[in-house]
Amino acid sequence: MKITRDLRLPVLVAPMFLVSGVEMVVAAAHAGILGAFPTPNCRTPAELDDWMNQINARVEGRPWAVNLITHSTNARLGDDLAILEKYQPAMVITALGSPAPVVARVHAYGGMVMADVPDPALAKKALAAGADGLACLATGAGGHTGHLSPFAFISAVRAFHRGPLSIGGGISDGEGVAAAIAAGADIACMGTRFLGASESLASDEYKQAVVAASIGDIVASDRVTGTTALWLRESLAAAGYLDPDTADAARDYGSANDAHRRWRDIWSAGQAVGSVRAIEPVAEIVDQLDTAFRKAAARLQS
Repeated sequence: MKITRDLRLPVLVAPMFLVSGVEMVVAAAHAGILGAFPTPNCRTPAELDDWMNQINARVEGRPWAVNLITHSTNARLGDDLAILEKYQPAMVITALGSPAPVVARVHAYGGMVMADVPDPALAKKALAAGADGLACLATGAGGHTGHLSPFAFISAVRAFHRGPLSIGGGISDGEGVAAAIAAGADIACMGTRFLGASESLASDEYKQAVVAASIGDIVASDRVTGTTALWLRESLAAAGYLDPDTADAARDYGSANDAHRRWRDIWSAGQAVGSVRAIEPVAEIVDQLDTAFRKAAARLQS
């Protein structure tokens, strides 16, 4: 994948709702990996314009990415896409809908379109709609998670797609990055590992909860949004979502206007949560990943 040639390490920082922002993307770029944020993290098109202006000015020509919701319910899609065309991020990751509405316009400025997909069937549809590559979501990912093994997923997709491919889900360290690349991915997508980064928009309480958590503290539940996602056990308990007799919630990808707002107060994390042992800068996290990745690569070569 062309974009990885400009990276120190084949790592994409997952675009995380209410977590990824300007500082995260800029720090990732300067550390030699690919940073990304979802456009819904900006409340208005004007704020999105401001964020992208800041990022473009500070990454100094290094590549960065943005996550765009293409579902028909996204009333801002046209406005957001116009701002993307203005600032021209190297990669646009589409989610919760077909990439078709954005492909021609992103290609026009030379950008790459990666479609977020949870299974091979949707991967084929995304490619047919014009996506350049696939952002494969496997089991173990935080937020709305996947259900397939990352290795089986890569193998299945590589049977019909030889182009750009990222894989995310439970990748916690440099060894995991090396394993993803060895299995056939071009870039490893990591979100949870960066939840506790100094540059993360997560609250201090959220970051401390992530640092204190282990893989046993991760709970898969569809009670919060109506779609299965991975959550920190303590935040689910505080919000009253651990009762197994509670009826499934209606499908809702936003934030609830109740005492415990989804995503803000009910905290998501993936199975890689045990790798987060301190609140530290993105640059230090990348140094750790890079050292482990090089050692793992050397073991493969030997």
